[in-house]
Amino acid sequence: MSEAATPAVAAGNRVSTTRIVGAAAVALAASVVVQNAVFFVGPEAPTYATPLGEVLAYHAENRGVVAVSVGLEAVILPLLLLFVTGLHGLVQRRGGAGADWSRLAVAAGATLAAVFALVMATHIAVVLAADGLAEPTPAFQLAWQLHAAAFALALPALGTTFIGAALATHASGLTRPWQRLLGVAGGGLLILAGAGNLAIADGSPLLFVGLLGLAAWLVWLVVTGLRLIRGQG
Repeated sequence: MSEAATPAVAAGNRVSTTRIVGAAAVALAASVVVQNAVFFVGPEAPTYATPLGEVLAYHAENRGVVAVSVGLEAVILPLLLLFVTGLHGLVQRRGGAGADWSRLAVAAGATLAAVFALVMATHIAVVLAADGLAEPTPAFQLAWQLHAAAFALALPALGTTFIGAALATHASGLTRPWQRLLGVAGGGLLILAGAGNLAIADGSPLLFVGLLGLAAWLVWLVVTGLRLIRGQG
């Protein structure tokens, strides 16, 4: 291979990596949407404010729905880690502007992956504990409360990941200014909601503040992913 061809090959590799990171972002957003959409199939899924007896009845009768949701986490976690680590690599290759923020996104993303693994593990425990029960037991109640608490603590981890990624991509010129604002606002909502984790685990409507932040994260992922796939930025 000639020396003149080397820069072209390097440029091609950069474009390929950029598209892979973009595709990971879009796939991550789609997987999260599907994971939550499955709960709209059949009976209404319980919230953390739902009486424990109804929670038991739902999980005893809808084991398949929960199985699909927790199974999708095996796709979501690798996509999340691929996205944040790949994004850090893109930022570094563009001169390193925003590298500190992308490191924050990687660290927070790894933490988020660990916490969400706990969220799913406790949801599996809820389903298994519900099998054959006529009424809630202390063990079932504990499993449900651990699931709720883990989910509430995942919110600030997601918010930190969101803010770090949004600031890193903006600093490196990968995204538009409005996407930085969306990231800071959406991530701030997630962290704010996460600060009330005890209230959320007890059924507080403060959860919906975090869900607004989650919606902003999904929008940001899709828009950013499409820009990267198209080679924009």
